[in-house]
Amino acid sequence: MHKISIRPRAWSCGVLVDVRVRPTQQSNFASRSGALRGALLCLFLGASYLPSHAAETPSFSVLLVQAQANAPQLLEQAANLRAATADARQASAWINPTLSVTAENLGAPKSGGVSQRQDTYAITQVFEIGGKRSARIDAEQRKSAAAVARERLARMTFANELAVVYATAEAMQQRQEVADAELVRAQDDLRAAQALVNAGREAELRTAQARASVAAAQAAVQSASADATEALERLSALVGATESFTHIDHPFLSVAAAVRPSDGWTAADAPALASATAERDAVAAQVRVEEKRWIPDIGVSIGVRKFGWSSENAATVGLSASIPLFDRNQSGITAARERANGAAMRVEAARLEAVALHRSALAQVLASGKRLQAAEQGEHAASDAYRLGRVGYDAGKTSLVELLAIRRAQSEAKALTIEARLARVRAIATLSMAEGRIAFGEAP
Repeated sequence: MHKISIRPRAWSCGVLVDVRVRPTQQSNFASRSGALRGALLCLFLGASYLPSHAAETPSFSVLLVQAQANAPQLLEQAANLRAATADARQASAWINPTLSVTAENLGAPKSGGVSQRQDTYAITQVFEIGGKRSARIDAEQRKSAAAVARERLARMTFANELAVVYATAEAMQQRQEVADAELVRAQDDLRAAQALVNAGREAELRTAQARASVAAAQAAVQSASADATEALERLSALVGATESFTHIDHPFLSVAAAVRPSDGWTAADAPALASATAERDAVAAQVRVEEKRWIPDIGVSIGVRKFGWSSENAATVGLSASIPLFDRNQSGITAARERANGAAMRVEAARLEAVALHRSALAQVLASGKRLQAAEQGEHAASDAYRLGRVGYDAGKTSLVELLAIRRAQSEAKALTIEARLARVRAIATLSMAEGRIAFGEAP
C-alpha cells in the first residue's frame, strides 16, 4: 500500500495540492489506484474552484435611487424628454436667409463694343406672418410638456414595478427557504421512520413513504431554486445591474405588505389621465399650426446689381410670396381636428378607466389585507400542529401518514402566507399607480 501525503500550498488563484506517493506495499496499490485517482480528482477540482463574484443586493430604497441612473427604461424616457426639450428650443429659431447670385445677358451681343452682362447679388429673408411662428413654438412646447408627463408616468410605473419585482424575488427566496426546511424535516422523518422500523414498531411501508416524501421535497427544492434564480435575474435586468443578484439580504416583503393606502384621491391625480391630457393639448396645438400653414411666407430681398459696361452699381429690392391658389391645406386641417377629437376621447376614456382602476385596486388592497391576516393565523396554527404531531410521533402516538400530512399542511400554510404578502404588495402597487404616487419609496 502507498501512503499519500497532501499538503496545500498557497497559490494566487486558489489552492495547489502537493501530492506525494510513498511506496510501501506495491501489490495493494494497484487494486486501489482507481479510488486514488477519483480522490485526487475531487481534491484538484475543489482546490481549483473559484466562486464567482455576485453583486450585493441593496435595500429597495437604495436600489430605487441607483436605478435612476442605470435602468434602461428610465434612460430611454430621459433621452426622449431631452429630445422634446431640444425640439421646443429649435421651434423658436428663425428661418435662415438665402443668398442668390444671378448672371444675366451671358453671351449677348455687345452694344457698341460694350458687354451687356449684369450680375446681381441678393440676400432674401423669409418672414412668417399670421402667427405661424408662434403657433409652431406653442405646439412644440405642448409636445415637450407631454413628454414630461410621459416621463413622470414612466418613472412612477418603474418604481412600482421595481417594488413588485423586488418583492417577488424575496418571496421566491422565502419559498426556497421553506422548501429547504421541508427537505430537512422530511429527512428527519425518514431517519425516525427507519429507527421505528428497525425497532419493529412500524412496517417497512412507512420507510418507503418517508423516502417518497424526501424525493418530493428534493424536487420542490429544485423548483423553488429555479424560481428564485429567475426572479433575481429579472430584478438585475430591470435595474440595469452589471452583475446578477444572488440573494436578498434586506427584508422588504413584510414591510411593504404593512403599508396602508392613503386617502383624499381624485381622478385628476391619476398619472395616466395627466399624460392623456397633455397629449390632447399637444394635438390641439397642432391644429392651429395646420390652420396657418396655407398663409404665405413673405420673402424680402435686398441686393446689388453690377453692370458689365460700367463700374457703377445699382441696389435691388424684391418682395416674394407664395400664392395659395391650389393648396389651402383644408384636408390637413381636417385631419388635425379629427386627431384632436380622438385625443379628447382618450382623455375621457382615461378618466373613466382611472376611476374604475382606483375602485378595483382599493378593493384588492382591502381583500389582500384580510387574506394576509388569515394566512398568518393559519401558519401559526399549522406550526403548532406540526410541533405537537412530531412530539406524538416520537412518542409513538401519531402515525407517519398523519405526521406527513401535518408537515405538508405546515409548508403549504407558509407558502400561502408568502403568496398573501406578495399579493398585497402587488395590490398596493396597483393602487399607488392609480393614485399617482410611489408606495414604497420617495418620489424620484
